Amino acid sequence: MKRTGKTVYFDTPPVMLATSAMAGEMEGKGPLKEYFDKVVDDPYFQTQTFEKAERKLCGMNCQNVLKKANLQPDDIDFLLAGDLLNQIVTANFCARELQIPFIGLYGACSTMIEALSLGSMLIDGGYAQHIMAFASSHYQTAERQYRMPIEYGSQYPPYKQWTVTGTGAYVLAQNGIGPKITHATIGKVMDFGIIEPNDMGSAMAPAAADTIAQHLKDLGRTPDDYDLIVTGDLGQVGKTLTRELLREINYDVDEVLEDCGAMLYSQEQNTGSGGSGAAASAIVLASYLYQKLTLGEFQRIMVVGTGALLSPVSSLQGDTIPGIAHGITIEKP
Repeated sequence: MKRTGKTVYFDTPPVMLATSAMAGEMEGKGPLKEYFDKVVDDPYFQTQTFEKAERKLCGMNCQNVLKKANLQPDDIDFLLAGDLLNQIVTANFCARELQIPFIGLYGACSTMIEALSLGSMLIDGGYAQHIMAFASSHYQTAERQYRMPIEYGSQYPPYKQWTVTGTGAYVLAQNGIGPKITHATIGKVMDFGIIEPNDMGSAMAPAAADTIAQHLKDLGRTPDDYDLIVTGDLGQVGKTLTRELLREINYDVDEVLEDCGAMLYSQEQNTGSGGSGAAASAIVLASYLYQKLTLGEFQRIMVVGTGALLSPVSSLQGDTIPGIAHGITIEKP
């Protein structure tokens, strides 16, 4: 068993051979703008619908990461990908164009880390030499599906998060030079009774805290063993709750815990509690965090993808919002 407790370890840690991050206009005005491969100012991206725009952006990003890895689609053994739209149509249509054996995934906003975890297992298990993984979200498509179309002008409470427009794409390899994924902790679905669909940070915080604690316990580590522990898209509200929940079980993460959704925007951008969406962790890891690891400015980080497992139907029926969180450890080359 390549596992200690609930955490998988890799005898041959997969290499993050190449990454690519493309983002929307709001993200391109935030603190991390200089790290993105491309910023698209037009939410339609020269298409007729927001959904087709998200699809086009993903297709372009996949081609870019292949180019950076100096590979062709035929060199990739499996494609693992997902998004937030019904039946993960963005990933499906991109897979149709790439013609790579495809495993579609849905973990809400945890999808990117879920894909990297499973891709790492495939490589370390000897089932693949190269894996491509991507995830995406789009402000307008997510608002239309999960809450209200933006044209309705619905009220924006301060604890609500701004869905990130963007996509992160990765090529993992059995060999090569780049940051290495050494461990993966697959989380449990947790539900603390949150019913407000705008308050996803509170819904996901318990799962984030549980996965971080499980990871540290399994490996016999403390938060000080990491330069950074970064969650996917808890926003400011969820990040604060996660710190409090971990403090209750004697893990003080105040100095190292950050959140991708909170990192993406400045206070002046008026994005509520920060960013959310499958693209939040996908583009921050593929840009800022990847570059810091490559340069050796970070020695070891933990990235925890967080997801709110709600649907419009479940919310309208008054169901609570379950949360999930998956974590990976990444170390410098």
